[in-house]
Amino acid sequence: EGLIEFYDSFKDMFEFFCKNTTIHGTIRLVCSDSNRMKTAFWTLLLLASFGMLYWQFALMFSQYWAYPVVLTMSMHSEPKMFPAITICNLDPYRFEPVSEHLVQLDHMAEESITFLYGINTSASLFHMNEKNIHVKDLSSIGNLSRSSFKLSQNFSLLRMADHTNRSGKKHSSVGFRLCNATGGNCFYKTYSSGMDAILEWYRFHYMNIMSQLPVIINISDHEEQIEDMVYSCQYDGEPCRPSDYVHFHHPVFGSCYTFNSKGTDPFWTATKPGIPYGLSLILRAEQKDHIPLLSTVAGVKVMIHNHNQTPFLEHEGFDIRPGIATTIGIQQDEVNRLGGNYGKCTTNGNDVNVKLLYNNSYTLQACLHSCFQHIMVRKCGCGYYYYPLPPGAEYCNYNKQPAWGHCFYQLYNRLRNHHLNCFDQCPKPCRESLYKVSAGTAKWPSAKSQDWIRQALRHQNGYNSTSNRKDIAKVTIFYQQLNYESVNESPLLSENLLLSSMGSQWSLWFGSSVLSVVEMFELLIDTLVLSLLFCYQRFRSKKT
Repeated sequence: EGLIEFYDSFKDMFEFFCKNTTIHGTIRLVCSDSNRMKTAFWTLLLLASFGMLYWQFALMFSQYWAYPVVLTMSMHSEPKMFPAITICNLDPYRFEPVSEHLVQLDHMAEESITFLYGINTSASLFHMNEKNIHVKDLSSIGNLSRSSFKLSQNFSLLRMADHTNRSGKKHSSVGFRLCNATGGNCFYKTYSSGMDAILEWYRFHYMNIMSQLPVIINISDHEEQIEDMVYSCQYDGEPCRPSDYVHFHHPVFGSCYTFNSKGTDPFWTATKPGIPYGLSLILRAEQKDHIPLLSTVAGVKVMIHNHNQTPFLEHEGFDIRPGIATTIGIQQDEVNRLGGNYGKCTTNGNDVNVKLLYNNSYTLQACLHSCFQHIMVRKCGCGYYYYPLPPGAEYCNYNKQPAWGHCFYQLYNRLRNHHLNCFDQCPKPCRESLYKVSAGTAKWPSAKSQDWIRQALRHQNGYNSTSNRKDIAKVTIFYQQLNYESVNESPLLSENLLLSSMGSQWSLWFGSSVLSVVEMFELLIDTLVLSLLFCYQRFRSKKT
């Protein structure tokens, strides 16, 4: 009894609580006990306050468990590393072991264009290329053109029946027919533009031809050196070094070079903004071994991206026109995502269920391509030529897998419509750098300066063209400002803000504090103890 305060009845306990608690309004229940109307009024008022309080609590907790975020923007200014720059010559490579098949494909394309449009393109496109196949002989892998591979005649281009569009005009489409392994479930891969249909049809056959090349052969080892494409390279006024770039081959965009791919060399540290302190390139933009129906663009492909990142040139980048000087200003933005309960993102891709097929750092596109390739190998039995292969797989060709095109286009439509689970399995990076670009162009070289510029290039780089500004281009890439904008996600309702909001609501409805909550818990404990004591006394009285 010295440790615990006992009450004679529940009424005494309740009166003591109402007279001594710090919760506002409870004393009115005791002071006005002789007036039942006032007692009922204050009782209803206190109950309504409790109801409003916990209704507000429910709203706050529901908002907290939704894990909303707010974006905060901040500006930073400091020296930073120049981004990675990838350039491609838009001149797909005619590889010697499959050159005969490519010539056969050119003849098939010539016949298809003549059939569809009645245009004879042989003199201007195809026969010219037969004379201009300048590649190196690779005796180690032999001549694959004499292998058992045969171009299929089952995918001929057809003009579909005319149909009327919304404006009432008749319109026809062009496409080719694809069927499954049993010859059923056929559909037409059609395009409203005949040009798009011919390009897709040509690429489809081209992938089957290129799949004959052994995967272990590095095609980029058998192309021209960087001096054949880059006549001049300077960064921050200093000439570029051989260690500043890496070389790779793209099936459509040709020979490609990435400058500052790792982003660890202090040489590429950007200390000042402006054109004189950027990367300046003079590039060859002519087309020696051009495959006209694989790449219809003349010029140079340029992409600005993060270090250790695979450049997906089919999705990003921009084209540089020949005979033009292009200045490209870049502005960096940084995005930091919270992840966890606040959104799905990954720090380095190790927690992603998709096994990446690229050797560079994690990106959303690399994950989507890897996911699609894994599904392609599992569903179709072979891999898509434009993506790396999983271990033990082989690239598709219609001599071995006649229905792979039917399988691929259906899967790709499902991916495009978000019906595959790749977008669910591939989260965005938690930290990501984005580059905004703005470009300006001018004719280069000018009519009065082109003679001495061509002479200088001829003596220094062996430049021997006589065309009128149609085979060279100048590109300058620079930071417009060294300050960058950082966009950070932060919780809209953190734990501290939640407790503060709960305290504000408690103070609003009852004018009390945390200690008042302790008093209520004390009242509940006293009620429980007193109930147990009364039950025990009643049990003993019945027993005696």
